Amino acid sequence: MDDFGKGYSSLSYLKYLPIDKIKIDKSFVDDILDSTLNGSIAKAIIEMSHTMNFSVIAEGIEEEVQLAFLLNNFCELGQGYLLSKPLDVKGVTELIK
Repeated sequence: MDDFGKGYSSLSYLKYLPIDKIKIDKSFVDDILDSTLNGSIAKAIIEMSHTMNFSVIAEGIEEEVQLAFLLNNFCELGQGYLLSKPLDVKGVTELIK
């Protein structure tokens, strides 16, 4: 489920839809940098996802502190400019090599 927690995504969908991955919306990854929120929503999504045996993907990782927070909270996968800029097929092939 992409952009989890935004728009019309509902917790009730998690019980009924055939999903196995949750992607944390970038806005919640950005909240990791906010001293008042301290990533509380991202952490809650990660914990809930693990409890339900879902893989967790964080999108929009742009700062080392975000990556450290996500790794410390057992987020398995991530994407964002800190890890790699968007790549075409040739770029992905070179990265894998």
